[in-house]
Amino acid sequence: QVQLVESGGGLVQAGESLRLSCVASKSIFSISTMGWYRQAPGKQRELVAAITRGERTTYADSVKGRFTISRDNAKNTVYLQMNSLKPEDTAVYYCNLQTIMRNDYWGQGTQVTVSS
Repeated sequence: QVQLVESGGGLVQAGESLRLSCVASKSIFSISTMGWYRQAPGKQRELVAAITRGERTTYADSVKGRFTISRDNAKNTVYLQMNSLKPEDTAVYYCNLQTIMRNDYWGQGTQVTVSS
């Protein structure tokens, strides 16, 4: 079983920045695809960004140019740097690990609230 622990959420004003971190409990991190998803009240969970083990990245159109996903395999950690935050970025952000066998693991979520 893989455990994922997120941190870094909080309340900020529009235009400010936050950095989310997610630490995985097992070394399979290095061969897994890592992703950040978010879910706003009344909406479906959506992909925000993902990074493969080869460090290929994918971003939702709504965050391109503002968010950056990165990983540190030595620390089993994935980061999401969020700049120029907007009120519509308000959501619970979830860390996801997908193994090479396409098994998914999720963190408990961290709240990000952006005030206008």
